[in-house]
Order: sequence, then C-alpha cells, then structure tokens
Amino acid sequence: MNKTFLFLCFLMSLLATTACVDEEEFDDTPQGNFEALWRIIDEHYCFLDYKQHEIGLDWQAIYNKYKVRVDDGMGDLQLFEVLTQMLGELRDGHVNLTAAHDYGRYWRWFEDYPTNFSDSLCRIYMGTDYKIASGLQYRILDDNIGYVRYESFQSGIGEGNLDEVLMYLMLCQGLIIDIRGNGGGDLTNAEKLAARFCNEKTLVGYMQHKTGPGHTEFSEMEARYLHPSSNIRWQKPVVVLTNRHVFSAANEFTMYMKALPQVKIVGDHTGGGAGMPFSSSLPNGWSVRFSAVPTYDASRHSTEFGIEPDYYVALTADDFAKGRDTMIEFARQLLVQ
Repeated sequence: MNKTFLFLCFLMSLLATTACVDEEEFDDTPQGNFEALWRIIDEHYCFLDYKQHEIGLDWQAIYNKYKVRVDDGMGDLQLFEVLTQMLGELRDGHVNLTAAHDYGRYWRWFEDYPTNFSDSLCRIYMGTDYKIASGLQYRILDDNIGYVRYESFQSGIGEGNLDEVLMYLMLCQGLIIDIRGNGGGDLTNAEKLAARFCNEKTLVGYMQHKTGPGHTEFSEMEARYLHPSSNIRWQKPVVVLTNRHVFSAANEFTMYMKALPQVKIVGDHTGGGAGMPFSSSLPNGWSVRFSAVPTYDASRHSTEFGIEPDYYVALTADDFAKGRDTMIEFARQLLVQ
C-alpha cells in the first residue's frame, strides 16, 4: 500500500515537472502577450487546418502580418485592438478576447446578413395571453398549429416544463419551434428539447479531440447520438425556424433536429459555431476563449460555418407591411399540407 502511494506521488511529480518543461513562458509585454496569444491559437485552436482549406487561412502568414504592428511602447488599448483584429481573421464567433475595458469579438457571421426576424411581428402572433414555461413561450395559433418560441438555450427548461407544453399542444396539427436569434447557451437544454422529437437512438453527428499541437493532430471521429426522451414525445410534423443569428448550442439543436424524419428546417442558413470553446489566459491576465473541440454532422461535415435549411425563406417587406411573418406563414402552410 505504501509502495503504491509512493509510486503515485513520484508519477504525479514527474508529470508536473514535464508540464513545466513543455510549457513556454512569455513576458508580460506587448510582444510577449502577442506571442502567447498566437501560440495558444496555433497549438490548441481546432479549425486551423479546416479553415485553411475553406477560406485560405494561413496562420503563419497572420503571425507575420500582425507581429510588425506590435511594439513594447504601445499601450493596452492599442494592443487589444491589434490582438482582436488578429483573432478576427479566424472568422469564429466562439473566439473572444476579454479585458477589463473591452470584449473583443467576431460577429460578422450574423452582422453581414439580414436578421429575418422581427420582434414586433412576433408579438402579433404571440399576443398577450401566451403561456410561459421557464425558457419557453408558447401558444396555439388560430389554424390549430402550435408555436413555441425559445430565445436562448441559456434559459433552462425542465422535463416537467416540456411535459406541460407538449400536453397543452397535443391536439395541434403540427408544431413550429422558433429559435431565430438564439445565440446558443447550455447544450444540455438543446439535447433535452430535441429528445422530445426522437423515437429511437439516432446518429446526429461526430466529434474529435486535439491530441497534439499540430494543426491536423486529432483523435478518431467519435459518434454522437440523440436518445429518445423517456417522457412525453411529439409524433407530428415539426418546423424549426432559423436565421443567421442561430449559433453554437442553437446550431447544434438545428443539427439534431435535421437528423429526425418528421422535422423540416425553414428560414436562413444558421450562423454556425461548431467548436466547443475552451479558455486560456495571457501573461497580462487577459482571457482568450477559442474553439477547441470540433463537431460534425451525421455526414461528417463540419457545421462551423452553419447549416442550410430545407427551405430558404426570408421576411419580405410586403408581408412586414401587412403584419405577416413570411417564415411563420410558410411553416404553417407546410404543416397543413
């Protein structure tokens, strides 16, 4: 027993020593922080190889481009701006630089596109007597179509909430789940909701893990399955409404639902965000978040740049003037066919 304990202590101290030797330290200077940030992304960001193929990203060229913009005489505001611009080259909404004075982000994945959602139109359909079950808002539309609005997967939902919602909507002819503008949140909530539309163990995608600092060093693809809920499950047709602001956990939810036979995705291409984020720190204490675990759909395709809908539908100015949501109306017609 004592020998085992001593061996474990020796092994732990050996691992700790190795980690200290392998981990490069950088000075708390503008140049040191630049080098630290570039190295963190170079060794741990999971999409460098993928984005080199998709958008021609050359991370070494990015190093050369931004290194000349950094000097030890610059202040924090200037350094933050340069580092944020460098991270923006990744085109990843999961990559953020956080300091006490600002939050560096890349939001062009939705800012450069139509919103395809109107809060004023949504209020017309919801009225004032809609029901609320934790993060879900829901009602029955006048053509006996159920409508559920889920604004953020950051808002929790319980199994009891879902039971009550589905029981209330059970006589409806079909169901619309509106996740437009949902920027993600807790993946558990996405899985919990999707499981209510799943009748058998269903392959929904794959994931990998980094196994080394190289841009192509990953584990084998690991299958991901959606399992049916043991509670009330919906058996009728479903339409999920999406727009470019659907990201991260909401993007994953769209991927799960697209794998189910009775579900159709209507609206715009989602925003993406297929990398599970991790965080690290720079020598000056600034925090960087980055995609570290890549995920793929059931066909082994990355959804980092989003998911195509089954039907592309956009809000029209004519419908807006009439107080009609083009996407909701398309979904209603699809469900009554």
